[in-house]
Amino acid sequence: MRHQLTSGVFARRAAALVGALLATAAGAATVPDSESIAAQLRDAAMAGHDIAYNWVSELTTRVGPRPAGSDNEHAAAEWAAGRLKALGFANVRIEPFPITAWRRGTESASLLTPIFQPLVIATLGESPPTPPQGVKAEVVLFPTLEALKQAAPGSLSGKIAMITQRMVRAQDGAGYAAAVAGRTDGPHEAALRGAGAFLLRSVGTDDHRIAHTGTARYYDGRVEIPAFALSNPDADQIERLVAGGEKVRVQLFSTASYVRGAHSQNVIADVPGRERPQEVVLLGAHLDSWDQGTGAIDDGTGTAIIVAAAELIHDLRQRPRRTVRVVLYGSEEVAQPDGPGGAFGGHAYADAHKAELANHVLAGESDLGTDRIYEVALPKSVLGGEFAQTVLRVLTPIGVLLGPRPPEDAGTDIGPSVEAGVPAFLLNQDAMRYFDIHHTPDDTLDKVDRAQLGQNVAAWAALTWLAADSTVDFRAAPPVRP
Repeated sequence: MRHQLTSGVFARRAAALVGALLATAAGAATVPDSESIAAQLRDAAMAGHDIAYNWVSELTTRVGPRPAGSDNEHAAAEWAAGRLKALGFANVRIEPFPITAWRRGTESASLLTPIFQPLVIATLGESPPTPPQGVKAEVVLFPTLEALKQAAPGSLSGKIAMITQRMVRAQDGAGYAAAVAGRTDGPHEAALRGAGAFLLRSVGTDDHRIAHTGTARYYDGRVEIPAFALSNPDADQIERLVAGGEKVRVQLFSTASYVRGAHSQNVIADVPGRERPQEVVLLGAHLDSWDQGTGAIDDGTGTAIIVAAAELIHDLRQRPRRTVRVVLYGSEEVAQPDGPGGAFGGHAYADAHKAELANHVLAGESDLGTDRIYEVALPKSVLGGEFAQTVLRVLTPIGVLLGPRPPEDAGTDIGPSVEAGVPAFLLNQDAMRYFDIHHTPDDTLDKVDRAQLGQNVAAWAALTWLAADSTVDFRAAPPVRP
């Protein structure tokens, strides 16, 4: 259910709470402790601090979709840097890096036999184009990527391979990890067996007649064959025909292309610490998006959440001990021929800031839409300690529980920094509806739930403050219990 308060009421409540917090923090006689400030930041965000919604609304309206390396992505970076400067962040800069950009072009598909029917598809990112006449061939079905791998070399010559695996809906999004390998690695495995093109059931949980795009992985610097995602109802249709004994032929067409020598960029801004400014708590999200929608939940809301959390902290009279850094990463959605799949902005940041990473004390990433946070995963070093208990006291009132384990996968963007030794936290969001929308034309502003967006900002602001205002060593080994 969407929040029914008007934006004016939101603004008045937020302003009153933030104003009270600023006045209290500025008082000479009574300076609140760190936990109290975290709780007040939480409450200010829950009352309707509107910076997050305004950010994603303006981003998706003024800029729209932001494919990596496109004019729109560059415009988004300039817009974001300007907004961060206007909000008072320090050290705002844009750090470009080279990429090979990919353009979708036009695409179409049709069922040819046993009946004619247009199909709804989306070309997978990094896919090469089809020949001008398209690809016409019989479709061979495989229930999983593993089943495709069992096919004999040459057995798919002159055919189109199709993986039919359905994604499972799960609160933690685990169904995506179970299904996405078919999208990333399926084209390569199909090509090894002689296929002329690749299809898969969309990696998504909806039953709408829209297709979910997403990237395919480069092998030896390229994606070997044209690759497409098929809407779930159309995948159902093909499966029913094959189950009924029919031979299914389809036609696939794409004018996808590559732009060599393009560039993307990371946008960086700081809230400098008052005592230990060289120590950094890193908040990350990605600014690029796929081209079909406007990138509202993937990942416009992620950028909005971390900016709003950091802005609440910035507006305090008393800054935290450590620096809070916001990084809006570029080129997260696409693979690169000369680098690992995805995370290219993450690699660029880790490479450019290699000398600083030893002083990055903690990192977190927001990239799962806008629905409510239900659990926080903290580094192993602090689980069971006083820091974790403080986090639990502050976040439990807004429905966030403490997870029993450290994060297993902190996120694509911050992944390279975490691999370099930076400890990570994870604020787990409810993903039950996220993959209905993810990578589709439906990724638009109307899908953003403002009340849940506020709860995200509340959790991020409170946890970030507690980490940045502490002297906790998140890299340290946990204490040995007797």
